[in-house]
Amino acid sequence: MNNNQNLKEIAKLFLRLGVTAFGGPAAHIAMMQEEVVVKRKWLSEQHFLDLIGATNLIPGPNSTEMAIHIGHEKGGWKGLIIAGLCFILPAVFITGIFAWLYKEYGHLPEVQPFIYGIKPAIIAIILGAVFPLAKKSMKSIELVIIGLIVLIGSMIGSNEIYLMFGAGFFALFLSYWQNSKSNKLNVFLPLAFLQINDQTMLSTSNGKLFLIFLKIGAILYGSGYVLFAFLDSELVSTGILTRQQLIDAIAVGQFTPGPVFSSVTFIGYQINGLTGAIVSTVAIFLPSFVFVALLNPLVKKMRDSELFSVFLDAVNVASVAIITAVCFDMGKDTITDWRTILIAVLSISITFGYKKMNSVFVVLGGSIIGYLLTLI
Repeated sequence: MNNNQNLKEIAKLFLRLGVTAFGGPAAHIAMMQEEVVVKRKWLSEQHFLDLIGATNLIPGPNSTEMAIHIGHEKGGWKGLIIAGLCFILPAVFITGIFAWLYKEYGHLPEVQPFIYGIKPAIIAIILGAVFPLAKKSMKSIELVIIGLIVLIGSMIGSNEIYLMFGAGFFALFLSYWQNSKSNKLNVFLPLAFLQINDQTMLSTSNGKLFLIFLKIGAILYGSGYVLFAFLDSELVSTGILTRQQLIDAIAVGQFTPGPVFSSVTFIGYQINGLTGAIVSTVAIFLPSFVFVALLNPLVKKMRDSELFSVFLDAVNVASVAIITAVCFDMGKDTITDWRTILIAVLSISITFGYKKMNSVFVVLGGSIIGYLLTLI
């Protein structure tokens, strides 16, 4: 297949995922795993796991960075850009429409009945992807133990970045303890843990909006909920945005497909209209393209290094454990009555019983069933 054909395939896949990928990073990564590992065989299970682990070591939205990684693997630099843009732009466009409606009419349309059924279906999709990834990642008793420790730590609220790096360094310690022969370690320094501690600029010109969101995109680890904590500190506490606007932005991020960082499009529009939306969106996502472009060539070198391979295996197990913990938390919040239990059981049965079925149909089915059951 020539490169132009590869680029078309990349664009087609990630445009579709950008429109249909509901449920947050864990669900997005599950859908990508189905598409590029199971169906298209673009990547092996192991390499996909390595990319997940590498993505968790850098700041930014994990699922967006996975899309960019996959694009680079399949289509080089052009694939990197096309995959990222195609995954991001549908969410940005949809969020922009909601932002315009909100500014014009002061409220959001009622979509809760449809979201009601999507969430249990998303949990089934995540479980369907985590199961093969877990089997592949748990290569030894030590890795199983590390995975269980990270799972417990994640479920009790420990910082996922500390868990990720802690798992890697603990595995290195075990490897050193078990094998006393000396191995030269190639230097690989993950990006430092930084905090936003400079004074937020009170002016809301587009240039300063760009700097605010570029800074957040460059240092933010963790989920979309961490993003909202930063936004509360940077924008609400300084009077640039109201807390109600932030809450509504969170709602938009939850019920639109694609990366939750597209909530920034909504916020930028409320502050400075169309230009504010564009500037804010470009700024928040730009660091992800840069980080992946720098990191992607190192992933295979890490796998070829004996010690870094140990580190990466532990990070992969930790990543799977954290996704599992996210799924558990989603289940506690989502599966709360007989309707959501029914949707979850049906979705899990379909996901595991019909593995070739596209996850989009599981999401759409959950949405429709959820809407119908709310009428009862």
